[in-house]
Amino acid sequence: MNKPSPTAPSSRTRIRRLPELANYERAALHEIIDQSYVCHIAFNDGESTHCMPTACWRQDDYLYIHGSNGGRLTKVLLAGTQVSIAITHVDGLVLARSAFSHTMNYRSAVIYGAFEAIEGNKDKLAAMDVFMDKIAAGRKHQARPGNDKELAATSVLRISLAEAATKISNTNPVDKEEDLNLPVWAGVLPMAVKHGEPIPADNGAIPIPDYVVRWAHA
Repeated sequence: MNKPSPTAPSSRTRIRRLPELANYERAALHEIIDQSYVCHIAFNDGESTHCMPTACWRQDDYLYIHGSNGGRLTKVLLAGTQVSIAITHVDGLVLARSAFSHTMNYRSAVIYGAFEAIEGNKDKLAAMDVFMDKIAAGRKHQARPGNDKELAATSVLRISLAEAATKISNTNPVDKEEDLNLPVWAGVLPMAVKHGEPIPADNGAIPIPDYVVRWAHA
């Protein structure tokens, strides 16, 4: 069971609903980000509010994303807009004896703040190398890196994890006392992401790299 930390970084990150599930430890936050490939970024562009999914990765105490310079999300973020970012892993469905007592086991993170741009091709490439290692450790040594034209058309951005909180639920069914004797099955249906076998493209003569094999069996 998660051991919560007592202090939220800010009033925005203080968990009010089920505060006993709150966790403000950096290790918990880092693990949730590191096991995720997609985050959802909510922002207001002055006319409307949007929530956009995008690939993400972490380096040190920052969350990174990248995107086309011409994209709406990139333009808004480069203007210093305040955002809220959400990441969620569903680890199981908790089936109770009462419909209203059903719940989920999950790990979620919410991050607040504003993004900043990574400047210079050298630093952009270094950040993208970390992303490539997240996709498959060792891939950066084989794939062609971005060239000057590609890098010029791409923004790499990061946001500090200083204002963030996680919420973790890992529980068995909790039924009301009057429901405990109902003849209804109760329990947990675990859920997990499973790696599949690699599917080669039109390059059958090229052996599957060791790092791809390791990824498939992780």
